[in-house]
Amino acid sequence: MQWTRRNCLNAIGGALGATRLLPAQVSSQAGASKLAMPGLFRGRVVAVEHPGSIIEGRYQAEPVRQMIRKGMAEITGADGWADAWRLFVEPGDVVGIKVNPVGQPHVISAAEVMREIIAGLNAAGVKNKDIVVYDRYRAQFFHAGFDKWLPEGVRTSNAAEDYDAVQQAIEGYDPDHYMDMALTLPGYDATSLTARRSYAAHFITKEVNKLINLPVLKDHQSAGVTLALKNLSHGLVNNVCRSHSSSTLNTCGQFIPAVVSMPVIRNKAVLHVLDGVKGLYHGGPGARPEFVWEHKTIYFATDPVALDHICWKAIDQKRVAMGMKTIAEDRPDKYSTFWNRQPEHVEIAGALGLGEWDESKIDIRRIRL
Repeated sequence: MQWTRRNCLNAIGGALGATRLLPAQVSSQAGASKLAMPGLFRGRVVAVEHPGSIIEGRYQAEPVRQMIRKGMAEITGADGWADAWRLFVEPGDVVGIKVNPVGQPHVISAAEVMREIIAGLNAAGVKNKDIVVYDRYRAQFFHAGFDKWLPEGVRTSNAAEDYDAVQQAIEGYDPDHYMDMALTLPGYDATSLTARRSYAAHFITKEVNKLINLPVLKDHQSAGVTLALKNLSHGLVNNVCRSHSSSTLNTCGQFIPAVVSMPVIRNKAVLHVLDGVKGLYHGGPGARPEFVWEHKTIYFATDPVALDHICWKAIDQKRVAMGMKTIAEDRPDKYSTFWNRQPEHVEIAGALGLGEWDESKIDIRRIRL
């Protein structure tokens, strides 16, 4: 067996001094390229705001189209719409789009954003039959209505039928690609490989060679935030409940970077378009309407760490404006019950080389249309 990212979190332990981390190893192979995280534009984040992007709670297709075209031009520096997308994909690629349905119906990856991404892929020469829209759970995917939003010929994929609290079945997952961590759900045998491993979905290992990540702007009880990194970590592998199995047994800070470090994920996720037209500032991952706000911004990056750092700050700014503590300082209430939320997964991902954490090195470009 070849360990391509061996003892990855032990290595972080050395980088972070006294931090005590669980041993973790990754077994996964996928071809690296200049597009692998942090991608073509390390540290660059583009935030495009449009006051007309949502009206009376409804996304507006034309403003969203303008936002995405402007954002893609700014993140890439390309002269044209098709040229921007050609930096990431080409004819013959099979391109996945990872959506997020968890906050339905209030905060999920929006149809208007997804359709414009598909239009961009088409402009670069990727045919609809070579585009696959995915989320782990088939039932949640179809309940959210993603299938109804797709142009003819675009395919869908899932790894499992629906959410369950154990998630150790490996049908739909690839036994050759996994993250092994010394952590199980309470009561499970730590020597069992299926109990201590998270296997990557066939979708990412076998079905696509490029991935466009379409996360949303959300608070999360255990991870602190659920943005680009967590949309990948908890959406592309099984056995994720062990990362936050109770309000005090929470290891998202380590689990998320370890999973995203898998070469089959870090080398294939080439672009992140974060839908922040609506956001959730408390009580995630499910979205209660009283904590939803209209942020009216879409973010673009090839670097998920820089992106998540900037978007974490945006959520904190909204929380402070609402008279709440920041995510890292927050304490449990009836909507958010975890004792120690772990947004530090973003900084640890930076220590793993997945992107730029240092804010002084982040090039944030804000545009208002």
